[in-house]
Amino acid sequence: MTRFFRWAWGHWQAIHDENLAPAPAAGAGEPERKKGRRGAAALGGPAAAARRHLDWRPLVVLLVVAVSLTLQEYWGERAFFARLFPPPASIHESTWAKYWELASFAWWSGWRLFGYLILPMIVIALIPGERIRDYGLSTKGFRRHIWIYVVLFLGVLPLVIAVSFTRPFQRTYPFYKLANRSTFDLVAWEVMYAIQFLSLEFFFRGFMLHGLKRAIGAHAIWVMIVPYCMIHYGKPMPETLGAIVAGLILGTLALRTRSIWAGVLIHISVAVTMDLLSLTHCPAVGPCLRH
Repeated sequence: MTRFFRWAWGHWQAIHDENLAPAPAAGAGEPERKKGRRGAAALGGPAAAARRHLDWRPLVVLLVVAVSLTLQEYWGERAFFARLFPPPASIHESTWAKYWELASFAWWSGWRLFGYLILPMIVIALIPGERIRDYGLSTKGFRRHIWIYVVLFLGVLPLVIAVSFTRPFQRTYPFYKLANRSTFDLVAWEVMYAIQFLSLEFFFRGFMLHGLKRAIGAHAIWVMIVPYCMIHYGKPMPETLGAIVAGLILGTLALRTRSIWAGVLIHISVAVTMDLLSLTHCPAVGPCLRH
């Protein structure tokens, strides 16, 4: 553990220094009147720059985060879908009744896609000088760092296998309780699940981190961890606490590698593994996962 924190602290310091480095000073022969406020701020270091130039990007990023999470909480949950489209009395009434629960998860996944991915991308595109690909979507160096995520997955796998034998785990996963009703149900659910994980990684490890790092450096990781932990409320407590550790590790790696893709892969791999293990312990459709 001590070795990990020494390793992490070194990376946090490097991220902090990289993103809060003072701007280069104006040329020595340049008249003072041409240096303007930017030149004066550079000569005064990052503290002086912060006093003269308030960075508005954190305001935009955190406002979008608050709006997105609020919309998903009130309109993007399955309970809201149920109010718009009341559940049928029996799944045998019609095709709609048969797949109503799957449709409710499509609503849930679609709102994650919009709130976590599409909305932030629209905002980035509207910010002058910003490029969407610079918010963690680059695949450059992906192969060089993939081993880190393989090690992380293999490290968490024994824990996932162990908790899969517990009743709270089996009652929670998979979220879609009819996932083992047919191949279509299982594949459709896992695709929706994967889409929301891709969107989630972009939102927290792409949009938030890269949108905040120039203003607060490595502290962007800690700011991101707070809402990331809170979206796990309602899940088993060990998983929610584990989200703090996962957010710390994945956030650090996302900033150092400038990519979210390996994080997307490990998130999807762990999630699918958890679903399959839960279904292995509960071969019957639905009921044994509910009690």
